[in-house]
Amino acid sequence: MNTVTITLNGFYSQTIVANIFTDGGTLFMSLILMCLLAALFFIIRGFINVKKSVAIANKSLKLATDFSLLGLVMGFLASILGLISAFDSLEAIGNVDPAVFAGGLKISLLTATFGLFTFVVARIGIFILRLMLPAEDVSE
Repeated sequence: MNTVTITLNGFYSQTIVANIFTDGGTLFMSLILMCLLAALFFIIRGFINVKKSVAIANKSLKLATDFSLLGLVMGFLASILGLISAFDSLEAIGNVDPAVFAGGLKISLLTATFGLFTFVVARIGIFILRLMLPAEDVSE
């Protein structure tokens, strides 16, 4: 298991993010990251088109909402799959040290945390975009 060291000068900050990303599982973490980037793309597209075309801004709002929810659900799906895998391994081993068990739980919750982060960041942008759109044009 990787250990994380935090220094005051921030030299290892990229290493910490890379360790968390790989510890969470690169497949699901990459998919959640793509959902975050897609949601941010559609939010920015909506901001650009608020004054030009309300229809495009509305469509971007809906797509950003869908991608934020997809990132959240994928995070929880990956966590559940990780927990099932961890419990299968623990069942096969038998008596397990509580520190190893706690480390496994921490790793399995990284994807759910990243999915929640994706959802919250996107929802803040969606909220601001909804405030900028005319009231009669905002629909879910």
